[in-house]
Amino acid sequence: MARIESLGHVGIYAEDLMKMRDFYSRVLGLTISDEDLEERGMTFFTADKEREHHEFVLMKGRVTRDDAKVIQQISFIVPSLDDLREFKARLEVEPDVKIERIVSHGIAFGMYFFDPEGNRIELYVRTPYKVPQPMGDPIDIMASTDDELEAIAKARIPA
Repeated sequence: MARIESLGHVGIYAEDLMKMRDFYSRVLGLTISDEDLEERGMTFFTADKEREHHEFVLMKGRVTRDDAKVIQQISFIVPSLDDLREFKARLEVEPDVKIERIVSHGIAFGMYFFDPEGNRIELYVRTPYKVPQPMGDPIDIMASTDDELEAIAKARIPA
């Protein structure tokens, strides 16, 4: 039977393309793999240009009602808890960014925040544990060691 192998990329419309382009490249560290700023107003980003041309696209022209819900969230995988900690420190100094919460899902440690245009973004580190979802225990990644966080995740594995 035919099956989907994985998610290829996500594209979102931006009200201020240059502001969002700066945020995703400078703060989150995504590489701009291609763009057409003049005619189409598009920027293509990748986390690994050797593996994938782009995983994320910004395009000018977001038009919605003020109360419209456009995106539930966009999630990016980071390799380690140290990377998650470094991103937390980076995000805390960004004036247009609000960190919503940092949790252990058992299957991952996730940090949720809103980008400069209010889209919910998650950065997460996978764990090897199988824990039923949804589940989210608040954690302090700056004050906790990796071993302490692992114990929190393991504690949610069903008996």
